[in-house]
Amino acid sequence: MAKTQRLDIVTPEKVVFSEEVDYVVAPGSEGELGFLPEHTPLVSALKTGVLRLTQDGKTIKVAISGGFVEVKNSRVVVLADTAERADQIDVARAEEAKRRAEQRLAQKSENIDIARAEAALKRAINRISAAQK
Repeated sequence: MAKTQRLDIVTPEKVVFSEEVDYVVAPGSEGELGFLPEHTPLVSALKTGVLRLTQDGKTIKVAISGGFVEVKNSRVVVLADTAERADQIDVARAEEAKRRAEQRLAQKSENIDIARAEAALKRAINRISAAQK
């Protein structure tokens, strides 16, 4: 059995992570998905949430917003709409985005795109959650 597996986290803009890891837990559309090396091939949709990976006994968090995961041949590929490592999240900026989204939702105006404001709020809360220890 392989001891590690390759994890690639990619967004339309950049490669966020591309290294060997021990374990991956991703926010699947129907619940959390865990992957060890030599996992059975799988493709699944992802939802906004915190992806956790274990590398050399250390846990690293990545805030992702939607996308897909493919697992095959001890390789996990995450194609995410957005992804940001927890250690790179600007918490003050995320808090401000959360505040703005909450204000938009509280207005209850016809000019507000509710679905967009709710998605922005969910992303901001997710980023804050990922950044917490």
